[in-house]
Order: sequence, then structure tokens, then C-alpha cells
Amino acid sequence: MATRAALASVSLALCLVVAKGWAAWSTGSTAMLGSLADTALDLVASLTTLIGVRIAALPADRNHRFGHGKAEALAAMAQVLLITISAIGIGWRAVERLMSGAQTADMELGIGVSVLAMAATLVLLAYQRRVIAATGSVAIKTDNLHYKSDLALNSAVIAALLLDQAAGIAGADALFGLAIALWLMWGAWRGASEAVDQLMDKEWPEAERDEFLAAAAQYPELAGLHDVRTRRSGLLRFVQFHVWVPADWTVRHAHDMLDPVEEKLQARFPGTEILIHVDPEGQTDRETLLPGSITERPD
Repeated sequence: MATRAALASVSLALCLVVAKGWAAWSTGSTAMLGSLADTALDLVASLTTLIGVRIAALPADRNHRFGHGKAEALAAMAQVLLITISAIGIGWRAVERLMSGAQTADMELGIGVSVLAMAATLVLLAYQRRVIAATGSVAIKTDNLHYKSDLALNSAVIAALLLDQAAGIAGADALFGLAIALWLMWGAWRGASEAVDQLMDKEWPEAERDEFLAAAAQYPELAGLHDVRTRRSGLLRFVQFHVWVPADWTVRHAHDMLDPVEEKLQARFPGTEILIHVDPEGQTDRETLLPGSITERPD
């Protein structure tokens, strides 16, 4: 599903690059040029996303025992880099035009292409929201951020052309181009955060973690649950924890008691790999504990 969403992004970006390239050439608008650069980078970023999603979907192998999920985060970071480079180039061009006082031409063409781009983008965003809700893909989320910014960018292009030509406000197009560059920089900063979280194995969001712990608390076999650790890699989630069991239990008996519980939890949380470590009752591995890492089920 994530692969289909990435293909849809690539197709839309390719069409918009052609349309905006024609409009930027005909109008000479800095704002339209910024929108073209953003869309061209969207095309490259969407291709990067497609590759990242396909790699992330590969099953675990001998050299990648935890799977390939972090390929998505790497793809997202590549997109952030491209956005940043684009923003710097657009900002430089905007300052040049602001200093030279150059004006745009063919307002109707620029506005028409921008309206068409907005309509197509709205369709793609609706589809991406469905895919994100179903998969939680970080690469598609980053791609979705790009296309959300496209709506604002196209609106800015329309406003810039109207102010520059219809209202005769000199420098309006260049100022909007500069604003677009700053917007892109802000978007790159935000888009990097979730990818970095995955690469750094950040814990699940508190609500997501609490939901899992509440489900685990329904099983008496997990009464001694502690030292919970979570992380995410692409579409996969990982949770591991220790469980105290009576000291006289054999290893076989502990597995006989806990394996069915593990299977039930995995059924309740699809796409989650669960690892349970058994400890004799009362034992605490002090050297492995971090602040906030212990979560015990209340009696």
C-alpha cells in the first residue's frame, strides 16, 4: 500500500514539473520558479521514498536480522536535505530579483497552472492520508508534508502574480519567493524530527506505550512485567520487557506459560515484534536500568 502511494506521488510530481516548468519559463515569476523547484524536488524525493519504502518492506535476512525498516527514515532524511538545498537556491534567486526590480508576465497562465496543481495535490493528499492511517509509514508522512506545503506554495504563487501585475506592487513576486524559501526551510526542520527519532530508536509515544501496557496488564502471567523498552523501524514496532516468574519454574514451564500470552499480544498489536525475557522473581538487573525504564503492573 505504501508502495502504491509512493508511485502516485512520483506520477503527480512528474506531471506538475512539466506544467510548472512551462509556466515559470513563460511568466518569469520567482514565486513560480520556487514552486517549480519544490515540485522538482518532490519528484526526486518521491523517487527516494519509493526506493526507501520498497527496501523497508524487504523481510529480515542474515545481515539485517531486525529487517530493513530504517531505510524509510534514511529516505526521509534524503528528502530533508533536498528541501534545504532547494530553499537556499530559491531564497538567493528571490533576493536577486528583489534587488533588480524585475517583474513577471502572463499572469493568467501562472494562476491557471497553480490552480490545476492544487486540485491534483488535494486528491493525492486524501489518498496519502488513508495510507498513513493504515501503515504509519514515516516516508509517506514526510512525502505528505511536502505536498501539504505545495498547497500553500501554489496559493502564494497566485497571490504573488496578482499583487505583482494586477495590483502593480513592485517586488511582490520576489518577496513571496523569499517567503516560500523560508517556509521550505521550516518544513525541512519539522520533517527531519521523526526520521531522526527512528534512527535514534526513540521510545514509542506515551499514549501508544500506555495502550500496550494496559493490554499486557490484562494477563496475570505478566504481573511481574518490568524494564519495558520500545522502538520503531519503518512499519515495524518492537517492544521488549522482562517478567518475574517464580524462582522454581523451569525454563520450559516459563515458556509454556508465556508463549501463548506473547501470541495473543502480537495478534492485538499487528506489526509488533515482542520479546519477553524471564527473570527469577525479585531479580533486578541494575546495570541495564535507565530512568523511567521500569514499568511494573500494580497489584
